[in-house]
Amino acid sequence: MPVNDASHPLVLVILDGFGVVAPADDNAVTLADAPVLHRLLAGEGCTLVHLRAHGTAVGLPSDADMGNSEVGHNIMGAGRTFDQGAKQVEEALRTGSIWDGPWPEIVGRGRAGGRIHFVGLLSDGNVHSHVRHLAALLGRAADDGARDLVVHALFDGRDVTDGTAERYAGETEALLAALRDRHGVDARFGSGGGRMCTTMDRYEADWRVVARGWEAHVAGTARPFPSVATALATLRAEDPSVSDQFLPAFTVVGADGAPVGAVQPGDAVVLFNFRGDRMIEFYRALTEEPFDRFDRGPLPGGLLVAGMTLYDGDLGIPERYLVQPQRVDETVSEMVARAGLAQVAIAETQKFGHVTYFWNGNRSDKFNPALEEYVEIPSDLVPFEQRPWMKSAETADEIVRRIGERRFAFIRANFAAGDMVGHTGDVAASTAAVEAMDRAIARVLDAVREAGGTLVLTADHGNCEVLVERDSDGSPLTGPDGRPVPKKSHTLSPVPFVVVDALGRDVKPSTVERPGLANIGASLLAMLGVPVPAAYAEPVVTVG
Repeated sequence: MPVNDASHPLVLVILDGFGVVAPADDNAVTLADAPVLHRLLAGEGCTLVHLRAHGTAVGLPSDADMGNSEVGHNIMGAGRTFDQGAKQVEEALRTGSIWDGPWPEIVGRGRAGGRIHFVGLLSDGNVHSHVRHLAALLGRAADDGARDLVVHALFDGRDVTDGTAERYAGETEALLAALRDRHGVDARFGSGGGRMCTTMDRYEADWRVVARGWEAHVAGTARPFPSVATALATLRAEDPSVSDQFLPAFTVVGADGAPVGAVQPGDAVVLFNFRGDRMIEFYRALTEEPFDRFDRGPLPGGLLVAGMTLYDGDLGIPERYLVQPQRVDETVSEMVARAGLAQVAIAETQKFGHVTYFWNGNRSDKFNPALEEYVEIPSDLVPFEQRPWMKSAETADEIVRRIGERRFAFIRANFAAGDMVGHTGDVAASTAAVEAMDRAIARVLDAVREAGGTLVLTADHGNCEVLVERDSDGSPLTGPDGRPVPKKSHTLSPVPFVVVDALGRDVKPSTVERPGLANIGASLLAMLGVPVPAAYAEPVVTVG
């Protein structure tokens, strides 16, 4: 059987946030003028399989949990399913192992007169965090004798229904009140802001986001409000259309105008997000000396900073963490490197870490630097719906160029627009994003065919194919104005797995039942002629 090599490369294209469902008025995939993608999704001239990309198929606690980019790339790159962050935290809470490690030192600060600050996404989306994890930490801290607890809330509107910040804030305020009544602790909100403009930047796309978080959570110098409820009410009144994820940063202050929860020397800070990509930069701001990403000023002395999990094992971020993560070996890229084949990973900034760190089993370093290249295309720093094409053309440019070089046996790339624009809930912009990706895929497909190689096209999870919230019977939900409520979160949709093989091989769907993202890895290695580790899931296709 012929195999892919540098002259006939295997090109993996991941369309981020691109699921498969029936046509609808909010399905950007089917609304788009996208002839190449539509032909592939119909199985014309290719092998087509649909894959599960959510829930237990990708290591999440239940099949009600939507997939995400971190999880999707983790599982595709690993070639098998393993417990993801949410499930790891749930297990650590069940066994009590979460209270080992740095927890005694954290609560020790709280018993000795210091504050314990909890910074993270106030959400039950189970993508970056879960409010029940925060509740468990707060309750245990109070039980263990900590006297001063502060929550710094980041609002979601992305992994959960938009416009729900008030609900999560109200539920958390009730929990804080119960802790005050039951334990006599000083438990309160200290600050807040929307996740996309406060604190949760990733891949160094925009350090201004982190700077706003610093001002709100640490310095206590963001716009002052007497309570979270007042802040949300005022911000909604000023801009009724504002999404939870773009709520401006604010600080809660007392009657004297001073911040009630600013970080002081000797305090402890717990980053309660379990997913690392959007916590790493804020952690760096809390710990790095020297620091020049923004005008931070001096650090409060003697801070103890811990994360929920290990966010980056190679960089050692964070130094302290509550839940031990699973490091995955024998990933697809590691096996390709062992086989002596050259490979390149390509993505724009918004998804660069996904085709590198997450794909490689939570590892930043290359397996063989002599055989690997990483290509990052800087993302635009504008709202995604304003330039919905994002860097689709530039990503295609790099793929086509690398195919033409005939140096790389394996090329993997991510197109970010389906996910990032899909998160806006804007149907027209998302449709334009799909159309831009279609033009890019057309060019890539031509280059693959000219090289006699193989194109594998798939996705990490769904998003832009469902852009309106629906009730249990599938009916669109409408808001007070009678208009459909935009859906800005991921979906439970299956994703495509498409193979266009110009090597003349007989590629057929395998007999594996209910295939998922975990079945991709063995298929890729088989096409490359690389031995498949015994731990891998069965291939989703057979190649003859």
